[in-house]
Amino acid sequence: MSKKSFVLRLNEDAYAALEKWAADEFRSVNGQLEMLIDKALKDAGRKKEVQAGAAKTKSRKP
Repeated sequence: MSKKSFVLRLNEDAYAALEKWAADEFRSVNGQLEMLIDKALKDAGRKKEVQAGAAKTKSRKP
C-alpha cells in the first residue's frame, strides 16, 4: 500500500499532547496519527476492517 504525504498544521498545545500520547504508546507522532485516523474511519463505517490472514498475496508463476 502506498502512502500519501501532506502537510498538517497543529497548534503547539495539540502537538505537544499528541507527542506525549504517542510516546506513552511507543509510537511516533506520525504513527499515532495513522492509528487514530484508521480507528476513526473504522468506527464511522468508512473503512472495512481486514481480517487477519485475509491480506492479498501475489501469485507466483512457476
